[in-house]
Amino acid sequence: MRLNSCHSFHDFRRMAKARLPGPIFDYIDGAADDEVTYRRNTSAFDRCDLVPNVLRGVGDIDLSVTVMGQRLALPVYCSPTALQRLFHHQGERAVAAAAGKYGTMFGVSSLGTVSLEEARRISGGPQVYQFYFHKDRGLNREMMARAKQAGIEVMMLTVDSITGGNRERDKRTGFSIPFRLTLAGMIQFAMKPAWGINYVTHESFKLPQLDGHVDMGGGALSISRYFTEMLDPSLSWDDVAAMVREWGGQFCLKGVMSVEDAKRAVDIGCTGIILSNHGGRQLDGSRTAFDQLAEIVDAVGDRIDVIMDGGVQRGTHVLKALSVGAKAVGLGRYYLFPLAAAGQAGVERALDLMRSEIERDMRLMGCASVDQLTRSNLRFS
Repeated sequence: MRLNSCHSFHDFRRMAKARLPGPIFDYIDGAADDEVTYRRNTSAFDRCDLVPNVLRGVGDIDLSVTVMGQRLALPVYCSPTALQRLFHHQGERAVAAAAGKYGTMFGVSSLGTVSLEEARRISGGPQVYQFYFHKDRGLNREMMARAKQAGIEVMMLTVDSITGGNRERDKRTGFSIPFRLTLAGMIQFAMKPAWGINYVTHESFKLPQLDGHVDMGGGALSISRYFTEMLDPSLSWDDVAAMVREWGGQFCLKGVMSVEDAKRAVDIGCTGIILSNHGGRQLDGSRTAFDQLAEIVDAVGDRIDVIMDGGVQRGTHVLKALSVGAKAVGLGRYYLFPLAAAGQAGVERALDLMRSEIERDMRLMGCASVDQLTRSNLRFS
C-alpha cells in the first residue's frame, strides 16, 4: 500500500499494521481490559447528527482557534504520546515538523524519545510538555524547570495514570522497553525484518526526559511497571495546586472527566482541561470524552478552556466536538498510524487530509469560522 493511496484513518492503520511487528502495532492499537471504552470513543460520535445550513456565503473558511493562549491554524493538535521512536525512526521529530508546517500545537511526553529541547527547535508552533507526577519529587521539579528553560508554552499534567491500565495485548506479547518478548512476540518481529533493519541502523532508543532516572539497561521496563512503580498514587489537588503556582503560566490537566474535578481545576488556577480517558487505555468502561463534553462545558466552559480527545477519526468528529463547546480537539492514534507507516510524510498527509475534511465540512455546514459552530447545528439520538 502506498502513502498516496491513504485517504482515511483506516487506510493509515492498515498501512501501519503491514509495516510494524505485531507487539508494536498492538501497543498503539490496544487498550485496557475488553477495550469497550476504546471502541465507544469513536462510536459516540455516531449518536450525534449534524444539521447543516445552506446559502451562508462560505467562500472563505477560517479554521483558526485560540486555546490556552496559543493561536492555532487548525482546531486540532497532535497530543503528546510515548515511545514514538519505536514506531518510526523519525519519531517526535516528524511530528514536530509536521505540526509546525500546519501551524498547530504538538506535545512531547515524559516518555518521549526525543528531548523536548530538540523538538522545540524543530517547530515554530506552540509546544506542550506532557508529564506524569513521579514519586521522585525532585524529578518533577526538574522537569518543570527544564520545560520553562526550553520555552515550552503549556504544561500538561496527565492525571488519569497514577497506575497502569490492564493492557492485555501487551501482556500477551511481552511488550516492554527494552524488548523482553514472549516467543509469540519474537515470531512477530521476525515476520517484519524491514522494521528491524530500520530500527538497528538508526540512533539507539532512549528516553531523554528521564535520563538519569530510569535505567534502560537494568532490566525490562514495561509500560505498566513504569506507571505502577515510578508514578505517585498519592498525587492530590494540593500537589497540583503547588505545581500550577510554581509554573506560573498556561497549565492544563489531561484526564479530567467529572464536573467536580473540572471545577476544582478552575479553582486552583488551571487554564485548560482535557477531557480524556487515555484512548481507552486506562479504565475500561469509563465514559467517553465526547459524551461528557456538554456537561463540563456547561459547568466551567466560561472560566477555563475545555479540550477533548479520544476516538477522533474524521473532520465531522471535530466539528461535532467544537459545536458542543470544545476549544480544540486532540489527535492521538490519528497521527501515530501515519507516523508508523511513513514518518513525517505520513503525519503531514494525515494532517492535510484532516484540514481538508474540516474545511469541506465547514462549508457544507454553512459555517465560515469555528465560532459559528453551535449546538443548534446538532441533534442527539
